[in-house]
Amino acid sequence: SVVGREELDDRGVVNKVDEALRYTPGVSAEPFGTDPDTDWVYIRGFDASQTGIFFDGLNLYSYGFGGFQIDPFALERVDVLKGPSSVLYGGGNAGGIVNLVRKRPTDEPYYYTEIGINSDGNAFSGFDISGPLGETGVANYRLTAKIAGGNGYSDYSEDLRGFIMPQVTLKPDEATELTLWAYASGLDQVHTGNGFFPYVGTVVDAPFGKLSRDSFYGEPSIDEGVYNQEMLGYDLRHVFDNGWTVSSNARYAHLYKHEIGPYLYGYVGGTPTAPDYQLNRIGFEATSKVDSVALDNRAETEFDLGGAEHRFMAGLDYKYYRLDHIQAAGGATSISAVNPVYGVPQGATAVYLNQVITQQQVGAYLQDQIRFGHGWLVTLNGRADYVHTNTDNRPTAYSSLYSSYDYDKTALSGRAGLAYEFDNGLTPYASVGTFFNPTIAPSATPNNKPEEGEQYEVGLKYQPPGFDGSFTASLFNLNRKNVVVTDPATFLAEQIGEVQSRGIELEGKVDLSDNWTLLAAYSYTDLEVKEDIVAAYVGKSPYLVPQSQASLWLDYAVTTGLLEGLSLGAGVRYQGESWADRLNTLKVPDATVFDAAIRYRKNGWEAALNVANVFDKEYVRGCGGEFTCGYGEARTVTVKISKTW
Repeated sequence: SVVGREELDDRGVVNKVDEALRYTPGVSAEPFGTDPDTDWVYIRGFDASQTGIFFDGLNLYSYGFGGFQIDPFALERVDVLKGPSSVLYGGGNAGGIVNLVRKRPTDEPYYYTEIGINSDGNAFSGFDISGPLGETGVANYRLTAKIAGGNGYSDYSEDLRGFIMPQVTLKPDEATELTLWAYASGLDQVHTGNGFFPYVGTVVDAPFGKLSRDSFYGEPSIDEGVYNQEMLGYDLRHVFDNGWTVSSNARYAHLYKHEIGPYLYGYVGGTPTAPDYQLNRIGFEATSKVDSVALDNRAETEFDLGGAEHRFMAGLDYKYYRLDHIQAAGGATSISAVNPVYGVPQGATAVYLNQVITQQQVGAYLQDQIRFGHGWLVTLNGRADYVHTNTDNRPTAYSSLYSSYDYDKTALSGRAGLAYEFDNGLTPYASVGTFFNPTIAPSATPNNKPEEGEQYEVGLKYQPPGFDGSFTASLFNLNRKNVVVTDPATFLAEQIGEVQSRGIELEGKVDLSDNWTLLAAYSYTDLEVKEDIVAAYVGKSPYLVPQSQASLWLDYAVTTGLLEGLSLGAGVRYQGESWADRLNTLKVPDATVFDAAIRYRKNGWEAALNVANVFDKEYVRGCGGEFTCGYGEARTVTVKISKTW
């Protein structure tokens, strides 16, 4: 699935990448509701937020709180690759990956600026300029920047954020192209109050009713969430006279992130009790420092052999990730659900985690796409990886000991696909693939094997000749093994978990005419725990992910007459029921939400008004346990004015 720049603008995606995926089948985005600092994405039932986010084909790997974030204004499009992608991208999320594709320097001059504000009082302004450097045609540039900030949707929450991304592309000859780029961004916020609400008081009524969506149960005077991230990278491509094309892209990234403030964890005594209905709070502070390097080199060529056309690729990639993180907890007071009082002195927190984790991965991969017989297409992939992980545990409040352990692992993955391209645009296909995802050692004792598994998929792709649109349908069976599971009684972890994901996905993106555009999607995901350390969880479904999701977006553009330049859009999103606990005794009900947009373009100017959740539907987006529920976004109106020349 591809979400292009035009769709991002039409749907009013201005804050976060996960907003862009609200209409993508097989993807559950923003499962805890909205927040400024994390892009939450589940694909085919599995969390892609840490191991499944890529930036220009290079993994933006994260662990714990050491995760990066890219502003959607910096992007040309968002690609979602469903199912395992280890054979090309190395270790990653079992359900699929999200590849963020940044804007690139242009050959022609391009100037764009925008300003806007939403109904919460959160404003933004950005510019995007590009074109040739000088008159030789050898170099082009692009400079993209944005600043945003203001109030959040919950009480006391606010933020200030921004980024700048300079780029230069050098083309010394027709065969060579080199792009150098940098990205720097920052965030300073008081957290939103969402995401840690209890099931009783959100999904079902407590004795006092329901907690308000905009409630804030932290401490405004001490709450803080800041990060600074910097990246440097290049993309290089050269075509040799013998037909080989060599490409290389690399990125260095640094992150500093600090968070402090209490968060909710259920009710005092386990149930809401009159008169104040006190909520438990846990004091928390975390500091994360990350350095990462990613490099991918590949060579491609085309040749004929045995009556077939081959497109062959070989590559070698490398990933380095170092996280230095400290986490502390405890010391928080309780707070009333109905009459919160702020400013009560909080107790001290105690450091329970003090680690340096380093993971390195080297992988070699091959791919051959073979066309023969006037329509047959075979794709074969193979990959071998070596992973080294080191964990240094430093002293904490609970242990004065220092320990260090490391392990080496190798992994093989492969994929085979078969398709036939009919002249009428119909392409049935079938594929089978294996995958792996290296784990961070939960302790020194388990095997610390990579997660692994396999997927079987069949489907249809249909792109009628002379018709501006495409349709896809897929049926898949995905098994994820060696999942780290924790015994709730002893808190010891073992790699014995297995989860099966089976489902169907349907998607259509169609320009019905010069005036009408249609986006439609449906997905059904059946998740089942096959093995777990807790016998009662076997046969149950993991929480948080809805079994069914559907969406429809229809856009109408006036192309003639006095109203030429006016366009209207309307969308509907449906999320089915999901579970709120691992025993499947608590259920989150389904919900339907409507969106709308109106835009007017004339002489390079555009005014746009987007409304998310038009009818202000109050619903719970999902629960990651009985005490970790988040409301869906309230009605949010965003106004934007832009100019292109």
